[in-house]
Amino acid sequence: MKKAVIIDDVENARISLRSDLEDYCEQIEVIGEADGVVSGARLLKEMKPDIVFLDIQMRDGSGFDLLEILPEIDFALIFTTSSDEHAIQAFRFSAIDYLLKPIDPEQLMEAVEKAEKMHSKRLDVLRSNLGGTQRLALNSQDKIRIVELDEVVRCESHGSYTLFYTRDGESILVTKTLKEYDLLLSDLGFLRVHQSHLVNMKYIKEFNKSDGGQIVLKDRTDIPVSSRKKTVVMRALSHFA
Repeated sequence: MKKAVIIDDVENARISLRSDLEDYCEQIEVIGEADGVVSGARLLKEMKPDIVFLDIQMRDGSGFDLLEILPEIDFALIFTTSSDEHAIQAFRFSAIDYLLKPIDPEQLMEAVEKAEKMHSKRLDVLRSNLGGTQRLALNSQDKIRIVELDEVVRCESHGSYTLFYTRDGESILVTKTLKEYDLLLSDLGFLRVHQSHLVNMKYIKEFNKSDGGQIVLKDRTDIPVSSRKKTVVMRALSHFA
């Protein structure tokens, strides 16, 4: 049984969603409700749910405001809203799904199923050590891919998304920013060489200091180095073994 909370400033919306969960998702137990950003933050701290159904536009702020003040998002997130204008921003926070009101029961069941799969495998963006191998869960809009860090050659910013390039030539578009992966991977052999580029240092072949600075990877990809990162790159490479 997965525990869920509903955060929505419209009481009828909360009642309707709770009823739908009871009728169509018997594996979900609603353990609490809140009607805004402040009460929602308090509820999340107290209840620690597995799944959160979060409205976007509320009287005291937005669902995004609530997420920004949380120290971490350690639950499966499903947005519920009357408008689809915030869909891209929603997936910045690795939302499992984005349900438009009135919520379709079939879409609700699909969203809950995806949330259960993610929770059971702990498939938020994470680091783990399994058998001594560091692994990363990459959450795209349609699937979740587990890769070993050694497989990742580089990461490239695409607005609110990050494009991962693997050793096998695969590219995976992930619903988190490059900044978030920089924080996650900077102590694990990855180096931010440019506002738009994060590289795995084990795949660096050479650093050309002329023409503003350029990293050449073992797959012959050229990556620009920003002027303010040039000294950082040179220092990092001089200590890299």
